[in-house]
Amino acid sequence: MAAGRSSVARRRGVAVLAVAVLTGAAAGLSGAGEVAWSEEERATLRSLSIDALPPLPASPGNPVADDPRAVSLGHRLFFDTRLGATDQVACATCHQPDNGFRDGLARGRGMGETRRRTMGLVGAAWSPWLYWDGRRDSLWSQALEPLEDPDEHGGTRLRHLRLVADDADYRVAYEALFGALPDLADDVRFPASAGPRGSAAERAAWEAMNADDRRVVSAAFANIGRALEAYQRRLAPAAAPFDEYVRAVLDGDEVRAAAVMTDEQRAGLALFIGEADCLHCHNGPLFANGEFHNTGISPTDRLPDDRGRVEGVKLLLDDEFNCLGPFSGAAEKVCGELSFVKTHGVEIVAAFRTPPLRNVVSAGGPYMHDGRFDTLREVLEHYDEARPTLIADELQPLDLDEAEFRQLEAFLGTLDGPLATPGALLRAP
Repeated sequence: MAAGRSSVARRRGVAVLAVAVLTGAAAGLSGAGEVAWSEEERATLRSLSIDALPPLPASPGNPVADDPRAVSLGHRLFFDTRLGATDQVACATCHQPDNGFRDGLARGRGMGETRRRTMGLVGAAWSPWLYWDGRRDSLWSQALEPLEDPDEHGGTRLRHLRLVADDADYRVAYEALFGALPDLADDVRFPASAGPRGSAAERAAWEAMNADDRRVVSAAFANIGRALEAYQRRLAPAAAPFDEYVRAVLDGDEVRAAAVMTDEQRAGLALFIGEADCLHCHNGPLFANGEFHNTGISPTDRLPDDRGRVEGVKLLLDDEFNCLGPFSGAAEKVCGELSFVKTHGVEIVAAFRTPPLRNVVSAGGPYMHDGRFDTLREVLEHYDEARPTLIADELQPLDLDEAEFRQLEAFLGTLDGPLATPGALLRAP
């Protein structure tokens, strides 16, 4: 949760503030133990508030991203288990609405077991990179990979396209958005199941197709991802107790502020934005900076089995569905993130994307990209210890005491809140 360390003087200052919050006995407090935040701190609180979350960003390469018809189609596809090779795996199998669109497992599990923990989807539309290693650069391109991954949905492009073509409701909805589906009647030209991934027979069938037919299928497959993105873009957080607290602080309403968060929670907030330096990675209204960090999980004396971003960026650049790819249609000028992406350097070796912290307590563990920690306390203890990384100053010990651990845990609980997503979209249609 923290990377880097403030000065000893700053640590002592925050420690004094935290004690003062709990006792209400020091200068700088007013009302029922309320903190008199400095102007700089108030600006920080404002930047973390849900009210600072900008409008949904545009989705390059997806002209139907905000079309209600695409939302409806994507909603149905998201909960459809027929998207699994055995008709038993849906997107919602791993991204469960009741679990914050996660699954509560150390490793995602569909047709098989993946090598990383399932990331939540709430707020994902605001991230420039998807997956722990950032190997996809849009929600629509991200939605495609699990459909072909043998450990997730285990299907192929043609299998998924046939589902849409053979389901009368899907076909009507698809063609209203994207135009006519390819005519798949010729099963020699278009095998029942074929794609660049899958079984040896499915891959061979894909290679046997002519290039134009492969291109037609891939373009239609990309549209399935676009519909799924239109739905997933609607998964957004709403105000949590922390946000109500910030509103009260900015309004100067000390009584309301004191009622929204406990003394212990306010002390944890002081630590979070101060000595614990959690803002180094967990900043902004989603409490995630969208960047990649080596957090001391991997060994430093040998190359790790999972190299994170350094491998993910290679996959990103090779992805035919990326922003600059042949199936995007986005103008190069709107693909700036991809055009200037960092492709090498020790800082991206074994580095993983910072996950948002909203609803981190209610969704529960396991935590980290490999699900190694069952509890938030273990995560905090990991950062307190600050194991070595490939970058000397990425982590420094925090030397938190027991009271400070409790305060940070208490504060993190104030980030639990409802979704702004309409309830009907959180259930299977």
